[in-house]
Amino acid sequence: MFAEVLDLVVQSAENSFVQVTAFVGAVLLLFGYVDYLLAGRLVKKIESSKKFQPIIGALLGLTPGCGGAIFLMPLFPRRIVSFGTITAALIATMGDSAFVFISVMPKEFLQVSAITFVIAVIVGYIVDLFPIGERLVQKFEADQERRRLQREEHAALDHSIFETETGIAHEEWQHIGHAEGDEIDLILHHAAKGHQPPHTLGYRLTHSAYIVYWAFISIGLVLGILDILQVDINGLAIPNLSLVFGLVGTAFSVLMMVFSKKFFVSDTHEESEMKLASIKETLIHNAQETAFVGTWVFVAYLAYELFVLLLGSGSHAAGETIITQFLSQTGLLAVLVGVLVGIIPGCGPQIIFVTLFTKGLVPFSAVLANAISQDGDALFPLIAIDKRSALWATVVNTIPALIVGLLAYWLEMRFF
Repeated sequence: MFAEVLDLVVQSAENSFVQVTAFVGAVLLLFGYVDYLLAGRLVKKIESSKKFQPIIGALLGLTPGCGGAIFLMPLFPRRIVSFGTITAALIATMGDSAFVFISVMPKEFLQVSAITFVIAVIVGYIVDLFPIGERLVQKFEADQERRRLQREEHAALDHSIFETETGIAHEEWQHIGHAEGDEIDLILHHAAKGHQPPHTLGYRLTHSAYIVYWAFISIGLVLGILDILQVDINGLAIPNLSLVFGLVGTAFSVLMMVFSKKFFVSDTHEESEMKLASIKETLIHNAQETAFVGTWVFVAYLAYELFVLLLGSGSHAAGETIITQFLSQTGLLAVLVGVLVGIIPGCGPQIIFVTLFTKGLVPFSAVLANAISQDGDALFPLIAIDKRSALWATVVNTIPALIVGLLAYWLEMRFF
């Protein structure tokens, strides 16, 4: 039994790195570089496009990763965007799970993206017909009175991390959706936890090993492409090449994730701004994000394989048969689970859920409901700024997730 479990660990490590993580890294780096080139200019200009804001919000949310939606969150309390706009962005975003989706099932990713975009725009405009956004902003502004003491203490705050990483003086960087020293700046850049102090071992390792990690990702990408082309990559001139790179690459990903201390959240608002300020920071933080996704994919692969083995009492084939029979009778439950998992902030659980879909463990309707319900890491800045608005955004997003998920399930049962 131990040998079988060890074999599953090795297989999961190889398959997750070569088949998913390497492609995730390539896609993530591409979008990260595009974001760096744009430097948030699109976000700065949407204030003048009031009539089209829900559409713009949905488009920003639709981009793989959490960056586009993250940048919108502080704009709402500043009255730059409407509540319907951030609602549309949160509905459209699939966070880091989008990288897994687009790498493994691009066709299904486009289908889900098209549906969530339409739903996001419709819900966004409907939400803006009601005064909920105005009432939330008014309550937020009333709460600002209690933060004035913090603003007076701002001169004593430490900006060394931002300046050390980007090489730009903190007061010289143009913030997105807020100003230096205001209440939102204090929350997102000074009260927020999770960024590594420059003197720590984890900081030094992640900020020096990222080049080696990208080299592993590059080689893994080549192996992944050869695997898609049905080439026996373990039978090439170097024996077990894919196996070795899969194991080492996955171990590297886990270490990068551990040393960067990103176990549940892959990106913060401050780090998103840092990536826009420096191409080096784009490479560093995107490496950490790739490691985060890769680790969760490995966990999902291994958990799935172990669950199948356990379910089949040591027989993998018997376990898969039981799962297939179970899913044919409980697809509706999977939709509800997808919605509930989507309510959980962060990308880790969502990556696992999407990975299970790629394994055939959940139906299309369930992953669609999850895509609408989930917010990735984008909800965290809003939670930090105004928990009341974050709660209402979650409630609003859950309603269309349930409706669309159940409708999609009925269509699957009726016509497919």
